[in-house]
Amino acid sequence: MTAGPAPLSAVLITYNEEDRLPDALRSVRFCDEVVVVDAGSTDGTRRVAEAAGARVLLNAPWPGFLAQRQFAAAAARHDWILAVDSDERVSDPLRQEIEERRGRGFEAAGYYIPRVTHYLGRWIRATDWYPDLQLRLFDRRRGRWQGGLVHESVRVEGTPGRLRRELQHHSYRSADEHLHRIHEYARLWAEQAFGEGRRASLPSAFAAGAWAFFRNLVLRRGLLLGATGLAVSTLNAHYSFAKLLLLRELARVQAEGRPE
Repeated sequence: MTAGPAPLSAVLITYNEEDRLPDALRSVRFCDEVVVVDAGSTDGTRRVAEAAGARVLLNAPWPGFLAQRQFAAAAARHDWILAVDSDERVSDPLRQEIEERRGRGFEAAGYYIPRVTHYLGRWIRATDWYPDLQLRLFDRRRGRWQGGLVHESVRVEGTPGRLRRELQHHSYRSADEHLHRIHEYARLWAEQAFGEGRRASLPSAFAAGAWAFFRNLVLRRGLLLGATGLAVSTLNAHYSFAKLLLLRELARVQAEGRPE
């Protein structure tokens, strides 16, 4: 008698995602359970999740991305985890591929999934944003979330597999939100890099921004997306410049002996 497909838990971490959460939850209904870990939302996020049949847990105040993601994975009832954010959607082709894989038995401890972002009215399949491989399907007995203040990721035992179908990403509600996120991530990156002993100069910040712009627009074919590709390339360059500029500022403040 052969064992059936491995039970699968979808896990999501949330904070004030009432507007985007329903679509994310609908896209993971094929999983055996859905767990939502909320950081104390002040809107209807928890109500929306409960109405959709998710098991909702409160873990507040916000402990940071890494700790919250690991808490969510540990809270699941099943060992196989599909980690999805509120602004992401499991496309129908991706769902079918996951189901086919688990139907014949997962062979690796985890799987990378290509992620495609919808921005300014179109899917971005160029620049640094694509294919944006994310290891989101994994066996928590053989893998866990790792990282620092920003850009946390899953590490698994052995060589991960790779799925072909895309995870859809609706990342930014507006240009203002995008710019705010850039500055927040740049600050977190700079704080982490400073703590690790890294330093930056003004010329290196300009060089990083210029290289990021060229890489995104030309080498990674942002030109093919027209004005949208130019916008994404410019904003990616701004992030590369800003994080090194902030790192330089942290070192300057320390050298001058002023409190941060």
